[in-house]
Amino acid sequence: MSQVKGLALQSFRGYSAKTLLFPQKYTALVGHNAAGKTSILEALFLLSVGESFRAEDTNEMIRVGAEYARVKGEVNVEDEDVTLEVLLTNGIVNGRRTQRRLYSVNNVRRQKRMFLGQFPAIIFRPEDLRLIEGSPSRRRQFLDTVLTITDKHYALALHTYEDALKRRNRLLSLVQEGTQPRSVLTYWTQTILKHGQTVQTARAEWLYKSTQVDFPLPFTVEYVPSVISEERLAKYAENEIAAGHTLIGPHKDDFTVKLPLAMKPDEPLPVAAYGSRGQQRLAVLWLKLAEYTYLENTLSQIPVLLLDDILSELDDEHRQFVFTLLGKGQVIMTTADSAVIPELRSRFPDMDVQELAMETS
Repeated sequence: MSQVKGLALQSFRGYSAKTLLFPQKYTALVGHNAAGKTSILEALFLLSVGESFRAEDTNEMIRVGAEYARVKGEVNVEDEDVTLEVLLTNGIVNGRRTQRRLYSVNNVRRQKRMFLGQFPAIIFRPEDLRLIEGSPSRRRQFLDTVLTITDKHYALALHTYEDALKRRNRLLSLVQEGTQPRSVLTYWTQTILKHGQTVQTARAEWLYKSTQVDFPLPFTVEYVPSVISEERLAKYAENEIAAGHTLIGPHKDDFTVKLPLAMKPDEPLPVAAYGSRGQQRLAVLWLKLAEYTYLENTLSQIPVLLLDDILSELDDEHRQFVFTLLGKGQVIMTTADSAVIPELRSRFPDMDVQELAMETS
């Protein structure tokens, strides 16, 4: 089982400096909006995945006026204490150029792919309730987060693919303008082909394996890849030059969650289009259960569950289901509603409740 023992922040988000201890299996962080509750979970998630769940730009996580931010955590994995640290910079520290994200394990610098997998954690936040009917990019991020933690080869393939995609798109624009020959695309086309196929194979396997979990409703999932192959790349070559960007590949992938419904009981239908609001939320809970189970089985560790004010967004039926997930590993949750604390304490008597207040300077 994984467990967070302590967290130290320096110039992270609104915090100039903050230290928290997590002595119990269950912790509730209580505070008004803008008190920094989500920032705590974001920092913990950063130690797990190496990325934020709400910021693409590293600068967003650095306190205004600071050159860098530091997130440091003490975790226990299989009875062994491990120190994890992520240093975030704006690219320049003390007048010298540096990487924007630096990772360390036990005070030894590591490449990101060697940093991942030390500390599995799952974030569940209100935005996830739009996973079913939201954009394809949200669903791709859901797949990538799990696979990046569990598979270093996938993490490398995805990083290489995304980097090659950016370079290829820039060259496609230059070819479109007539300032570069088509031959400049060859290397990057082969790169996205090789690594794109690796990404899509892993995504398909993840969806097949992970969604075989027990659940009250018979949800199924259909992977909808934008298949990348030599034949399709050749087919779309002219259109890509005309558009100035890559038209096929993993960056266009999606998946669809389906459920047999009363209108067609013998044929599963897309929940996003035909399901009720309640069925869509149950589908999200099903996916989160699949994520939790997959991490546990793949890493042989029970992941830490991070709940960002999620209970206030759920009705009693769905809250009861979430409670069933809270029996295995460590749980760190946030809430702006102190009225839920008595209910939580009645279920989890040893819950540690910590109040957070927004920093004023």
